[in-house]
Amino acid sequence: MRPLDYKLIHALDTVITEQSFEKAALALNITQSAISQRIKQLEQLVAKPVLIRSQPLQATTVGQKLLSHFRKVRQLEYDLVGDVMPSDVQGSIPISIAVNADTLATWFIPALTPILETEPIELNIQVTNEANTQELLKKGEVFAAVSSQKRSFAGVKVEYIGTIDYILCASTDYINKYFKDGLTIDNLNKAPCIYYDQKDTMHHDYLKKYFAMQHANFPCHRIRSSEVVVTMALAGLAYGLIPTTQVDEHLASGALIDLAPDKRLSMPLYWHSWALERGVQKLISKTISDYGHSNFYHDKQHAI
Repeated sequence: MRPLDYKLIHALDTVITEQSFEKAALALNITQSAISQRIKQLEQLVAKPVLIRSQPLQATTVGQKLLSHFRKVRQLEYDLVGDVMPSDVQGSIPISIAVNADTLATWFIPALTPILETEPIELNIQVTNEANTQELLKKGEVFAAVSSQKRSFAGVKVEYIGTIDYILCASTDYINKYFKDGLTIDNLNKAPCIYYDQKDTMHHDYLKKYFAMQHANFPCHRIRSSEVVVTMALAGLAYGLIPTTQVDEHLASGALIDLAPDKRLSMPLYWHSWALERGVQKLISKTISDYGHSNFYHDKQHAI
């Protein structure tokens, strides 16, 4: 069996991270030609392509496996050096985590604050829909992910963090314009709602569950910002599902109205992380777990 050449995989990792051969060369203090040559040598070593030269640059399936392995080894090496040669550890510790926008906009940074105040961490947060965050974990782009999915894959451990309710809400002006007669299938098909992005199916799932709308054809804004979802609802431009972590203060002030108090969408959240996590990674996982158990409600049906 031919041994892996980590220098070559490091080049691939840097190209993917920097999204540029030129920037990768600068980061590694070598020429751009040398970066290209290392990628070529890696592809010759594994006898398969490892990089898709698209926009953005992407690793192939084989490349993703190599990157996942390389990043785990690099983290283990960093932790080992910190244990046996503490004086040699300098600079910050790169930590990549995938979260959904609602999580990032509300509880995630407060949860990590104690660690960020004491540990030299350099966060790299990747934001995507909560149903898709573990895809980034599978690709090796992050060491952990907040996900709505309970099941994961080999080499990953999963912990139930807790459950957050999403509330269907709108401003008073919006209600007067679209929902004077209440929530009916007719006005639900006419009222503009708001999604996070094209992968977000939460609103459709809600209407299907509570109003039996199988093939809804309603106008919908798609804006990749959790904060703007709230802003548009407050401005009377749309209605939508907003988590209690974002909407409670606006409900209390009357700025937003709960359109269906007896119809909430519960979203279980799970923390997926590498089974071989060590050092700061392990500390982060414990911090997230402790925060979830202290601040979210727990439903036994979602427990692992």
